[in-house]
Amino acid sequence: MLKKRIIPCLLLKGKGFVKTMNFKHPVYLGDPLNIVKIFNVKMIDELMILDITASAEGRKPNFELIQKISSISFSPLTYGGGITSLDEAKRLFSIGIEKICLNTAVFKNPKLLHEINKLYGSQSLIVSLNIFRNFLGSYRIVDNSTKSIVTDLSIPESVKWLESNGAGEILINDVNNDGVMKGYNIDLIKMVTSVSTVPVIACGGCGNLGHIREVLTEGGASAAAVGSFFVFNGKHKAVLLSYPSQAVISNLLKN
Repeated sequence: MLKKRIIPCLLLKGKGFVKTMNFKHPVYLGDPLNIVKIFNVKMIDELMILDITASAEGRKPNFELIQKISSISFSPLTYGGGITSLDEAKRLFSIGIEKICLNTAVFKNPKLLHEINKLYGSQSLIVSLNIFRNFLGSYRIVDNSTKSIVTDLSIPESVKWLESNGAGEILINDVNNDGVMKGYNIDLIKMVTSVSTVPVIACGGCGNLGHIREVLTEGGASAAAVGSFFVFNGKHKAVLLSYPSQAVISNLLKN
């Protein structure tokens, strides 16, 4: 059985980390290098960094900044944002990124999935699905910046299609729950985990430790990605980085 994971998820905008709500209203958190150093002290097992404006701005990953982050991080790093070619993926792996996260552009260019899988294996490849629930309650996979629908496939069909094309993990990025801190959408996560044969990472909605336990047990996710809960404190959401101790995590993940 795969080990359950808890992953701080940090959003990169320009040269700083931010946190959003419903993929909007980014709040500045601080300098990436300082924030990564703080998480080093907290002995996290894994770290995910997603550049939320690279694709919208039509630019490549900020390799210089990513290399600086990689050089000081004590934890394995996942990076996503602006990756459009095999050469860019190669460069990211060469500067210390362990996994890369592709987004919905893969529906237009599945060849990139195959190329990366062939060279580095599926364990190095995550695909992120931005899922939006409309006013009728229907789920759609949307573009990160424009929120336009990117495929006519259903959520389960998309997951199976991505697996067949080489995705090693699926990240479910819940647009409606992003930053609200009221809990993961367990029904949505179950929809994915019930059909997926690869690990599923749930992202969007964590507000307490109970939410993490719920999505990993009831939801069946392999990992919980956490943003606001690890970077904000109190009702006024002051920026204060946190991460549970290993003892708390062990107790949290007990069957």
